[in-house]
Amino acid sequence: MSHTHKVLVANRSEIACRIFQTCREMGLKTVAICAPGDEEARHVTYGDEVVAVKSYLDIDSVIAAAKSTGATLIHPGYGFLSERPAFAAAVEKAGIIFIGPRAETMEAMGDKIAAKKVAIAAGVPTLPWAQVQPGEDLKAVAKKVGFPILLKAAAGGGGKGMRRVEKAEELVAAAESASAEALASFGDGTLFLERWVDQPRHIEVQVFGDGMGNGVHLHERECSLQRRHQKVWEEATAPHLPEATRQGLFAAALSLVKSVKYRSAGTLEFLVDSKGEFFFLEMNTRLQVEHPVTELVTGVDLVWAQIAQALAPKETILRETPVARGHAIEVRIYAEDPAQGFMPTPGKVEKIHWPTGPGIRVDSGIEEGQTIGTSFDSMLAKLIVFAPNRDHAIARMKFALEEMIIFGVGTNQDYLRAMAEHPLVKEGRVHTGFLGTEFKDYAPKLQGEDLAALAAAYESGLGKSGGTSTETSGGKAQYPSPWHGGSR
Repeated sequence: MSHTHKVLVANRSEIACRIFQTCREMGLKTVAICAPGDEEARHVTYGDEVVAVKSYLDIDSVIAAAKSTGATLIHPGYGFLSERPAFAAAVEKAGIIFIGPRAETMEAMGDKIAAKKVAIAAGVPTLPWAQVQPGEDLKAVAKKVGFPILLKAAAGGGGKGMRRVEKAEELVAAAESASAEALASFGDGTLFLERWVDQPRHIEVQVFGDGMGNGVHLHERECSLQRRHQKVWEEATAPHLPEATRQGLFAAALSLVKSVKYRSAGTLEFLVDSKGEFFFLEMNTRLQVEHPVTELVTGVDLVWAQIAQALAPKETILRETPVARGHAIEVRIYAEDPAQGFMPTPGKVEKIHWPTGPGIRVDSGIEEGQTIGTSFDSMLAKLIVFAPNRDHAIARMKFALEEMIIFGVGTNQDYLRAMAEHPLVKEGRVHTGFLGTEFKDYAPKLQGEDLAALAAAYESGLGKSGGTSTETSGGKAQYPSPWHGGSR
């Protein structure tokens, strides 16, 4: 790999660090960017160079940073500018290589309405849906789609601009609310209506295209464990998925890759109902948060493949679908308190102990001494495990969560551990509404006396030794906290 290339990562925290790691393995120099208030973030010191930018969303500032450092490639990571066609176009216009799909592909697939039309043209199943045109009666359109319906933002994701509507009387108010939220979040308040599917599974297919109409799939991921439409637990491959459904998903995904001549890594998301029928949701034209589980079961470094493809655009980097072996699970570690409505828990990270051992991977964006604020996403790290089979992977995840310590800020560690112990999660019998129904009553509670006792223990232990106590009980380090060093 040429040492003359330099990669700027137009992102922060965990994903920036993860991309830097592969760049180093490839012998590539790296550039980190830093927005105001993020000076303590781990990625700032992980790159070979760092440049201050006005904002992670400021296209001109990011491109100026690339030019000032001589960066020849830009990797957008996920979130922020990663799915902005204007950013991809501006990068290419500046004479810099964009690591990802073409701007026109992002334009076509980034808008959910346009993407549905592409999917239909490619013969991919979609749910009954409709876009409300100016002058049309909203209730009449909804009646054709059929209640219950889901209002969705055309330009959005992550649950923003999304409302479930049971009956016509609720429709207008829900639409006004969803449109306002979509406008604030994405700068576009356009909505469409889609038939609601009761208790579906969320299955996605990882794809990689060469930009010339060729592509491969890298198997599927189960992402049904979601809280307010945000994924919490992801795994590869999907348990109990009928083989006919699985092969149908792969064929549909590759049909779309071919139809848009997709380039680089992307993900096709589908809903799967109780009969095994599947329906296209959207395409994410970027690297996904959950990409590590695919990497572990296939042995493919997706970031390496992205960079290699960007440097040799006329070559087909991945020619064959890799064999999927074993099982991988990822959970997202957030600075939040599940017992208090998942409120953010800002503070200073005083102690970190990441679990180690066979089949355990941590993609982290934090370091000891770092202050966690509320200006950015509250995800601190991703904990990923791999094992020969799913039962073993769940047991390994439970062990890893028990061993993990993040002291100083509260986390969702206990919440995730309880998830790993739930019988239906163990059986793989979950759906997108599971965490809001069968799991909704989970809330670890501590009484006032318990909190006082833990505070006293902390004061006499870690507090008096500068936060470095390693007193043990039964061979395990003890970091007294309502959440076992953030959570337990």
